[in-house]
Amino acid sequence: LLKSHGLLKRHYGVCRCRGLWLVAKLSRLHLPSGCFTEIDVQGFAPPDSNEHNEIQKENRSLGENRKCRSTGEQLISSKEETLTSEKGRWTSSLLPFPCAGFSPPYSDSKKLIYHLKGCQGLGNKESSSFTSVVAAAKVCGAAAESPSVKRLHLLVADKDFSFKAGQWVDFFIPGVSVVGGFSICSSPRLLEQERVIELAVKYANHPPALWIHNQCALDSEVAVRVGGEFFFDPQPADASRNLVLIAGGVGINPLLSILRHTADLHRARASTGGGCEVGTVKLFYSAKNTSELLFKQNILDLVNEFPEKIACSLHVTKQTTQISAELQPYITEGRITEKEIRDHISKETLFYICGPPPMTDFFSKQLENSHVPKEHICFEKWW
Repeated sequence: LLKSHGLLKRHYGVCRCRGLWLVAKLSRLHLPSGCFTEIDVQGFAPPDSNEHNEIQKENRSLGENRKCRSTGEQLISSKEETLTSEKGRWTSSLLPFPCAGFSPPYSDSKKLIYHLKGCQGLGNKESSSFTSVVAAAKVCGAAAESPSVKRLHLLVADKDFSFKAGQWVDFFIPGVSVVGGFSICSSPRLLEQERVIELAVKYANHPPALWIHNQCALDSEVAVRVGGEFFFDPQPADASRNLVLIAGGVGINPLLSILRHTADLHRARASTGGGCEVGTVKLFYSAKNTSELLFKQNILDLVNEFPEKIACSLHVTKQTTQISAELQPYITEGRITEKEIRDHISKETLFYICGPPPMTDFFSKQLENSHVPKEHICFEKWW
């Protein structure tokens, strides 16, 4: 149908779903073959030239990879740039709870992932970074991490559910038609040992975030599905790499997962003498004030446990109260500077950046201007 209307030129597909235009650059969504969703094409009509040009302009401005959905329908592609057959269709029957018209694969999160080629960097280069497993999960813990962020522990019993440090989950809530997208902040080892993942969700008017802050309780049942190309997954045969992690605000979540994963790798190597060899990790983390520096005690505990391997520089931009004596050695008032990052550039170093678009744009551009190879830079944007 799309081809018959000439809408696959330049590998773009456009379809009207319930009155909204959905756009996807079909060859760049990196979904596993056969992972599609049903598309409602009732009332389909090709766009006029001005509307089509605006769609293409918007899609280019949002980068290579984007999430597209509207009230449950998504425009999805395969590597062969073809749409779905009945065999590959997602339906609500795949969820562990009834939810009419609910089609999983992509989420309506306020997140865009800009993946520079090769930023996986270490290990599993041929594996897909998306999984088809939609797993039932139960809330087994909840607490306030900051005045605006709530921390959740989810028990995921399904042994087929796994993730790589830095990835996110699509978050499906019974009775809520919008799907959330939240980065995992725990390490893969916690899931392996206890079948638990941890999320930290900032308060927002986005329906999934509102549900988490206002309605979520112990034993609430949801479903989760892993995705994302922002991850660190070294293998034993890989050369040791240093990491620089640059976080802004709630962008600490995937980077904390990576930091915790490197700590687990250091512990495993110290106890067995084998496994993955990881170099040093330096975390630069900026927030408005110390109360919004999430997981700061967890971060400092890792710094103290591995003083030769892990270091951090915590920045506050709008601090109005006195900084505690415990935090003072690690706190800098003001933004993270270009010089601080430039001092850590080397051919063995990988850079992971997650935060607001202005910060992410600035540091990714500065690293490129400093001749850091693109395959050594990986960043995730929030908007």
